[in-house]
Amino acid sequence: MSGAPRVVVFDYESGNVHSAVKALIAAGADAVLTGDRKQALEADGLLVPGVGAFAAVREALAAHGGDDIIDRRLAGGRPVLGICVGMQVMFGNGVERGQDIEGLGEWPGSVTELEAPVLPHMGWNTVTPDEGSVLFRGLEQERFYFLHSYAAHSWELDVIPPFPTPKLTWTTYGSPFLAAVENGPLSATQFHPEKSGEAGIRLLRNWVESL
Repeated sequence: MSGAPRVVVFDYESGNVHSAVKALIAAGADAVLTGDRKQALEADGLLVPGVGAFAAVREALAAHGGDDIIDRRLAGGRPVLGICVGMQVMFGNGVERGQDIEGLGEWPGSVTELEAPVLPHMGWNTVTPDEGSVLFRGLEQERFYFLHSYAAHSWELDVIPPFPTPKLTWTTYGSPFLAAVENGPLSATQFHPEKSGEAGIRLLRNWVESL
C-alpha cells in the first residue's frame, strides 16, 4: 500500500495473530507479520500482540529480542501498540497463579487477577476514555471485545510537565481496571481491537493515522 504507514506485527510465536494484520490493513496500514529485528525497529509502528499466560508471553518476547526492540523504539519516540497480554507485560510485574513474574517495566504497577465472580472476562464492554484520547476519537460510546482474567487495576506513573499527561481508559468487570493507556509513543489496549468489529478497525485507524 503505497504511502501508507508501515506497521510490523511482531511475530514471536505467540499464537495466531493474522487477524491483527488483516485489521491493520483494513485500518489503512501497510502491515506485515515478522520477527525480523531490523524491520521491527524501522517500521512506523510496532504492534505487540499477546495471547495466553503473562509468563509465557514475557519469556517468548525475551527469546525473540522483543524486550530490547520495544525498549529501543520507545527510547527513540517510535510508536508501539500492545494488545491484551501485550499490554499487560508493559507493566512492572504480573501476579499469576501464585507466581510473581517480572514485566518489561515500561510502566510501574502490577497486573493481577480480576475481582469478578466469573472468569475469564469474555465479551463486550463499553469503556470510559479520558478527554482528548487519540485512540478513542469518535468512539466514546462504542463497545470492545475482551477476553482475559488479569488486568492492571491502578495507574502509578507520575508524569511531570512538559511531558504530556497519559490518557487512561477504564472499564469495569467486577471492579474497575485499565482498558487502554496512551502514554507518549507507547499505547496499549486490554481488549482486542482486531476482534471488535468496525469499532476496533476505527480505533486502529486512529492509531495508524497518528504514526
